[in-house]
Amino acid sequence: MIKDVLRRIDEIDKELKSLEGDRSAVAKQRRKQLEQGRAELLEGCGDLTASDKVFLARHPHRPKIDEYIGALFTDFFVQRGDRQCKEDPSILGGIALYKGRPVTVIGHRKGNTLEENMKYNFGMPGPEGYRKALRLMKQAEKFGRPVITFIDTPGAYPGKEAEERGQGEAIARNLAEMSALTVPVVAVVTGEGSSGGALALGVANRVLMLENAIYSVLSPEGFASILWKDSSRHEEACDVMKLTAQDLLNYKVIDEIVPEPRGGAQLDHKALFDALDAILDRNLNQLSRMGGNALAGARYKKFRQMGTV
Repeated sequence: MIKDVLRRIDEIDKELKSLEGDRSAVAKQRRKQLEQGRAELLEGCGDLTASDKVFLARHPHRPKIDEYIGALFTDFFVQRGDRQCKEDPSILGGIALYKGRPVTVIGHRKGNTLEENMKYNFGMPGPEGYRKALRLMKQAEKFGRPVITFIDTPGAYPGKEAEERGQGEAIARNLAEMSALTVPVVAVVTGEGSSGGALALGVANRVLMLENAIYSVLSPEGFASILWKDSSRHEEACDVMKLTAQDLLNYKVIDEIVPEPRGGAQLDHKALFDALDAILDRNLNQLSRMGGNALAGARYKKFRQMGTV
């Protein structure tokens, strides 16, 4: 399993770090052995199971939206609040420049530490987060800016207070309004994309998906609990659900797969950012040549054809 491979790679990396600065012949030989062992372990990561990909999609060191923004965009200006109730920090959004072009960037935010996870509600937005996202999308449409979304959430927050403030309505409105936007919309599934909480940012002209990301109606644990009344069968559920990028490309749910470094994006952030940058630039250039009504029409047609092979 990929979990065991990554644990061994982590041990090798720690030993390699401990040998930094040691120029002895023994240390040199040991570094060579460790690097060869690391390469052999990574070579075996080419054929991953669906449950392996779920593990990688949830990996705590996988790049987060803050890192994507820092690597791909400049002059990011964060915008807060839904103008109705409050600010929801689990959705990060604002205006930025992408290769000199003004764009609106919106995405789920999980955080990198336990404190940040709690602050951002583990990437599970309430209705205010989705209303903020919609406000920024409509603003982007008004000023002719492309919209780029980053999807990484276990789902919308299911708490009683979120339902009382209109969680279902906020998600449904996002789906309806996004489908009719007259600017280019590109969605990137970077990690875990589950349920309507993910789809609320996913009605796009181009849906890109990282090689080891997942995109599904609910978590494998939830699927196993509902279908078999046994959450321990979640690994079996991963295969049944067809939630990997390769499955979803086959069913036309997504448009393109972004390659990751061998062993997962967490091992080489820069390599991932370079690959995504090239694909994002190409897709935006293609979409920018289309008119507003053509963009909305193509988006509608795309979603009507989903699931046909």
